[in-house]
Amino acid sequence: MTADTAPDTQSQTHWFLIGMRGLFSLPAIILMLSFVGFAAFTAEANIPVDQVMFMTGMVWALPAKVILVGSMLSGAHVAAAFIAVTLSSVRMMPMVAALIPEIRDRRTPTWLLLIISHFVAITAWVFAMEKVRDVPRSGRVAFFAGFGITLTVTNIILVGLVYGAVSHFPPIVSGCLFFLTPVYFLTSIWISARHRVIYWALGIGLALGYLFAVIAPEYDILLAGIIGGTVAWWAEKQLRQKEAGQ
Repeated sequence: MTADTAPDTQSQTHWFLIGMRGLFSLPAIILMLSFVGFAAFTAEANIPVDQVMFMTGMVWALPAKVILVGSMLSGAHVAAAFIAVTLSSVRMMPMVAALIPEIRDRRTPTWLLLIISHFVAITAWVFAMEKVRDVPRSGRVAFFAGFGITLTVTNIILVGLVYGAVSHFPPIVSGCLFFLTPVYFLTSIWISARHRVIYWALGIGLALGYLFAVIAPEYDILLAGIIGGTVAWWAEKQLRQKEAGQ
């Protein structure tokens, strides 16, 4: 008997609590360490702690917050920062589209799915896609909500608690903690990728990111993302056409 067909013998609260236990998983711990690095980053940038905590809860996805703060520090135009953050967050749409059919059932209200979709980010998505098939379908929404909400709230509290302390860390410690953020982001995307175009986009984007940081620092992230993604998509399209013609 699979999880989909197993009888609903546990309450929603039970599965919510099971989801909360995911806070002690390796992906969640790495993310929390990355948020310590993010707190150091924002403290160095002199962004008030209340704004950092608000940003953590409302933006949630760590790469989008890093892009936002980086754009602010580089003096990027607000329109460029807006577009860069928006494009960074668009990647969540296919994640939501892939996750929702896995966790909803016929009785799940749309408003509830809209609320929990806010907590879909790399860590939550990877964790849920790996674990949710072992959960009865009737408990999957509660399971994901338990993990996603707990992870978000914990990191909001975490950045508030460590914000003052990280400013006193030795520079090498703050640098290492913050370096976890891009490393975690890149490795999570790489591991969760299912198509070669994503690998190409990451590689091209990284190369172009260095180039544009030198020649156009105010628009480096935006240009690297748009051009890198476009080139990767075009190359993938050409290769598919070639393979189809063989």
